[in-house]
Amino acid sequence: MSVLVLILAVSAACCLGFGFVLQQNAAQQAPLSDFLSPRLLLDLMKVPRWLGGIGLMVAGMVLGAIALGQGEVSLVEPLLATNLLFALTLSRRQTRQPLGRQGWAGLALLAGGVTAFIVAGEPRGGSAVTDPLRHWLIIGAMLGLALLLTTYAKRSRLSSGPVLLALAAGLLYGLQDALTRVSGQHFSEDGIAETLTTWQPYAVLALGVTGLVLVQSAFETAPLRMSLPALTAAQPLAGIICGVGFLGDRLRTDTGALAWEAAGLAAIVVGIVLLGLHPAMPSGAGKPERVRDLQPN
Repeated sequence: MSVLVLILAVSAACCLGFGFVLQQNAAQQAPLSDFLSPRLLLDLMKVPRWLGGIGLMVAGMVLGAIALGQGEVSLVEPLLATNLLFALTLSRRQTRQPLGRQGWAGLALLAGGVTAFIVAGEPRGGSAVTDPLRHWLIIGAMLGLALLLTTYAKRSRLSSGPVLLALAAGLLYGLQDALTRVSGQHFSEDGIAETLTTWQPYAVLALGVTGLVLVQSAFETAPLRMSLPALTAAQPLAGIICGVGFLGDRLRTDTGALAWEAAGLAAIVVGIVLLGLHPAMPSGAGKPERVRDLQPN
């Protein structure tokens, strides 16, 4: 594994984790009438804390894009999942909660799971899949599942809505990472002019804006501990599926390696859930009257 890719991906995770906390701090005070509306972004643009969080997230996305240009999606995505560690670090400073057994267990599982997956799988590049049917089936499945989750989230809102929105956003961000890799390859091979004639850069932008609306709506209606674990778990899984599915990333497929890869991914998800549910994570979900506004009549 390249040391440069490791540094870039972990730096990206740091920016993303800090940025998510600042965004949620601001989004929970936004008008609930903006739920799942682009107006939500316009209202949040007036809040300095949210702009700071967005600046950090953009920095993280840029660093992540550079890492994706240097390494495989299947390698970079698990490293980006460590953003939850940095989110917890900032949240602990705000809430003054000790890490405790739950925090240490989550940290060990997340770090151990990332290590196990990378060491066992040995992600490496390969030739991109040329079958357009396979390419579009995977993209269509990601988009369709995200749409289905968002539809159910609109109906449930306060119960499971924030989790479903975060899962949908994670799927879109994982797909966005894969298409960012494709755009980077076009740019390095053909230059900016040719890259802008392809559809992938515009898809990256559309996925980013849509994912941002979904994430901010989740942050607006529930504590960070409900939404961030789902977002952090879904993104690497979607990215790995896209990487192996149509970008040509290769993982070891012998029985022992597959077992360790599955165990690593399971440990990552469990670690993310434990850290996301940690008491140090911000628990505010807005004022009571805002919550009542969301209840179905």
